Amino acid sequence: MAQHKSAAKRARQSEDRRQRNMAVKTRVRGATKMVHQNIAAGQAEEAAENLKLAAKVINTAVSKGVIHQRNAARKISRLSKKVAALSRGE
Repeated sequence: MAQHKSAAKRARQSEDRRQRNMAVKTRVRGATKMVHQNIAAGQAEEAAENLKLAAKVINTAVSKGVIHQRNAARKISRLSKKVAALSRGE
């Protein structure tokens, strides 16, 4: 446990940030999971719609500093590639 006031405050701030980051990461995982489920079911239109939502959620996580910009770009790129392949019928 923290011994100084400043250390106690830092511990409180870190816990608040941890909780906030976990919530954002959970939203990202849920959004990407929806796209993966649509791809597995062969639902091209729903996958494209959920891809837009997932990209928005991922970009929001970047703006909040929860994930790195390159990590987000990689996630969106991989999802987009799978949705495009589904749309082409591959």
